[in-house]
Amino acid sequence: MASPKDIFYENLAQTTPFPIGIEIESARGSWLYGPNGKKWLDMISGVAVTNIGHNHPKVVEAIKNQVDKHMHVMVYGEYIQEVQSKLAESLTQVLPSKLHSFYFVNSGTEANEAALKLAKRVTGRPELISFNNSYHGGTHGSLSVTGNENKKYAFRPFLPGVKFLDFNDSSQLDQITDKTAAVIMEVIQGDAGVRIPSPEYMQAIRKKCDETGAQLIFDEIQTGMGRTGKLFAFEHYGVVPDIITLAKGFGGGMPIGAMISSKEKMVQLTHNPMLGHITTFGGHPVNCAAALANLEVITNEIDFEDVKRKGALMEQLLQHPEVTEIRRKGLFFAIDMESFEKVKTVFDYCLEKGVITFWFLSTGYAFRLSPPLNISEEDIRYACKIIQEGFDQCK
Repeated sequence: MASPKDIFYENLAQTTPFPIGIEIESARGSWLYGPNGKKWLDMISGVAVTNIGHNHPKVVEAIKNQVDKHMHVMVYGEYIQEVQSKLAESLTQVLPSKLHSFYFVNSGTEANEAALKLAKRVTGRPELISFNNSYHGGTHGSLSVTGNENKKYAFRPFLPGVKFLDFNDSSQLDQITDKTAAVIMEVIQGDAGVRIPSPEYMQAIRKKCDETGAQLIFDEIQTGMGRTGKLFAFEHYGVVPDIITLAKGFGGGMPIGAMISSKEKMVQLTHNPMLGHITTFGGHPVNCAAALANLEVITNEIDFEDVKRKGALMEQLLQHPEVTEIRRKGLFFAIDMESFEKVKTVFDYCLEKGVITFWFLSTGYAFRLSPPLNISEEDIRYACKIIQEGFDQCK
């Protein structure tokens, strides 16, 4: 019988020619465990997914309880399922009042696809505006509004009528007009290397969308669920979107996304045409149970001031002559170095020593850190010590 490693490389489709390739047997808290006693400290939370750590006992319990009740019973939106309703009710308690209608889907890219469709349906307009170096997913619609040509060129043509602006540049906002259906943006650009806009810029975008009737879509797929030191990153700016998308850290390790807007807007997907958006597995009850437990843990057990304190401690511990810049919001980090070669040296060293770091899609000279929000200070200090040793290898 072939080994899992052989099957991985021979029979599972790959996303790059050089996958990390470590073998995982179990995971708990901030740690991943492989065969033969090998372990790794996960400083990226599965890329901003396991924000409360791997296999949190309350998430695991919720999953087991729901599996005992039922799993998939019908395509989304037809049957009343208690766990979907409870998740929606809990979200209404933590979101602004205008964001009170929820369409649960399977992933972040599907949430963004749905959001773009909703904006076009609500406005009747053809044009979409996004931002250079943005990332919104891998499907054709989401790639159409992703500002990374290296990820797109082989799959053209994409949606027509998409414009790209420079992020955090107010001088270009006059391109938002009465022909614009939506402005879609990450509140903090993640895969561009944690690019943080000014409050004035965010307020100017909200004002321009109000003036033109364009729908403002906030992609909170990486930044949501406490990652930046608030439950949602838009809370840092006092700006409320028309539509918000969630995924990654939303499910506590299970695959679920959401498009969220007002009931008045969302109802337009039910007619002209009917089934304006549809999904078979969206709102899967097991995934909703995990998301509900995850949300309860984050809102009841995670101290966001502690998240900010841990972030500040990490920033202090990561200072080094080889580091050219650290950009951070909460526990969402980009560590800039002089070259990709130096970043790879640090990545390889840390992996060998049992600490997981990772790349960005649009920033070759930086690496990401996004540890669990409840990571211990002891683990932070251990990880930063190993990363410092990695920096030293670059001299």
